[in-house]
Amino acid sequence: MGQLEDMEAFVRIIDAGSISQAANQLGVVKSAISRRLVDLEVRLGVQLLNRTTRKSHLTEAGKQYYDRSVQILADVAEINAITSNTKAALNGTLKISAPLSFGLQHLAAPINEFAALHPNLVIHMDFNDRQIDLIAEGYDVAIRIAELNDSTLMASKLAPIRRTLCASPDYLARMGVPAKPSDLKKHHILQYANAQSVPWQLSGPDGRKHTITLPAKIVANNGDFLKQIAKEGHGIISSPTFIVWQELASGELVTIMDDYPCSALNAYAVYPQTRHLPGRVRLFIDFLKDKFGGEPYWDKGI
Repeated sequence: MGQLEDMEAFVRIIDAGSISQAANQLGVVKSAISRRLVDLEVRLGVQLLNRTTRKSHLTEAGKQYYDRSVQILADVAEINAITSNTKAALNGTLKISAPLSFGLQHLAAPINEFAALHPNLVIHMDFNDRQIDLIAEGYDVAIRIAELNDSTLMASKLAPIRRTLCASPDYLARMGVPAKPSDLKKHHILQYANAQSVPWQLSGPDGRKHTITLPAKIVANNGDFLKQIAKEGHGIISSPTFIVWQELASGELVTIMDDYPCSALNAYAVYPQTRHLPGRVRLFIDFLKDKFGGEPYWDKGI
């Protein structure tokens, strides 16, 4: 194995957090990665990692070697990209995580187009509303709809995400149309089971913030399920417009309390800052920014 391959293996161990995780991400046995690390340390004549039965820590020499290795690998990747035809199809594997509802409704078409442009690229998609650990689980990029507070990640904004209170016309005919936050106490609440969505945060016409905490009639961890339940007349949901846009356009759901808009979020592409960003990841993020930039198509006409 050459020096660059040894560097790549070492960087992967640090980024993944352990030799076992690095081996899983590379699809090789743990002993092979351990051997690479030992061979590298023997070649350099220094110990790069202090290993214990529970955890490993970079030595001072290891930290310096890691920092320079990341830069060298980035420089090599850049040189290769400049030297080769930059318009050539990408290759390798692109591992992506995305929220279930957003991914199924709005990523299929862009990824279909991106895959057609780069037929040699292998794409692994994971649709899951949980917040995965990109580095530990070996993801290249994740789509997140949230207020970001993880300083270990880099983020690129894709699109603004509006939320709205809505219900079916049948439900509102039976239960009445709420006009202000206090009116919601008389209504059935359909709640998304995510701590970031509890309680509801509304802004009044005078700019005053209203925090709404109410017992829910139905709780679920999927926005499409709650949309369907709302369409059947079971209550009010606070939903991202990217989930309910078609139902709002058809009239199956109608917005309420428009003078009290829900707090807005953003959709981001996030990726680790501790590693070189491969060209396929950078191009994919730029591709999504181009597709979702400006006013999202699902908000037009709402």
